[in-house]
Amino acid sequence: MSHSIRWSLLFAIAMVCIGVGDGRVIEGRAAAAAGQRTIPVAGSGFDDLAHAIVHWQMPTANGTIQQSTEVVELFGDLRGRVLYHVTSVFDFINGTLVNTGNQVFSGTIAGSQPVMIHDDQFRFEVNLTTGRESGRVFLVDHIAGPKVQCALDVVGTGLNADGNPTFDYSGECRFRGE
Repeated sequence: MSHSIRWSLLFAIAMVCIGVGDGRVIEGRAAAAAGQRTIPVAGSGFDDLAHAIVHWQMPTANGTIQQSTEVVELFGDLRGRVLYHVTSVFDFINGTLVNTGNQVFSGTIAGSQPVMIHDDQFRFEVNLTTGRESGRVFLVDHIAGPKVQCALDVVGTGLNADGNPTFDYSGECRFRGE
């Protein structure tokens, strides 16, 4: 066997031995090598409905569909604003409201440099009878600043003194290329 083949074989055996385990070590090394880090995030906010701009409304058999632009204020690990272009489907027969659309977060994440991130996959559901509100946010499309993606769970907490919906959020943000 030639000298270079022996070294190649030894290198391959060494790589297999290093890779043995549950996979997390390799993933962690790959993430670190790629400059990625994931951090837990949490905080609160409110939807400034008092200043919403309703673009159109259309009656349906069960209620109304409307499209509006709103601003959401975030506090905690995500600090900034969300410009929220939302389609709201009100079903008064079943007592539900579903919000989908597009939103852009502009602010900081855990003290980061300012970022802008887009989300077109969010979904919020409201029980109009009980007021229970929950949803998921997927800020994954980088626009500006550090490259980061966030997945958040959102739970409504009531109304503030101005009558605007309040909420808590938690989840994680993954910075890449640092």
